[in-house]
Amino acid sequence: MNKTQLIDKIAAEAGITKAAAKKALEATVEGVKEALKAGDKVQLIGFGTFFVKEQPARQGVNPATGKKIKIAAKKVAKFKAGAELAEIVK
Repeated sequence: MNKTQLIDKIAAEAGITKAAAKKALEATVEGVKEALKAGDKVQLIGFGTFFVKEQPARQGVNPATGKKIKIAAKKVAKFKAGAELAEIVK
């Protein structure tokens, strides 16, 4: 499902226009982004949790040359499915 299809689904299920559904979806996504940027987590009971995880620096190998390289520490966005969602996709 792509963004347009999701907007269509939201509009149909909520009984609102596609324009309103698009605005709501974009506001939701923006809210999640802002929370993650601030280091907060976003927990949607029954669906899942979006959070930021810190990956420590580590050593890797360049597959082309076989040389060892340093991989810098970084933060990555993660999602953990809630119990209801996990059960549905089981």
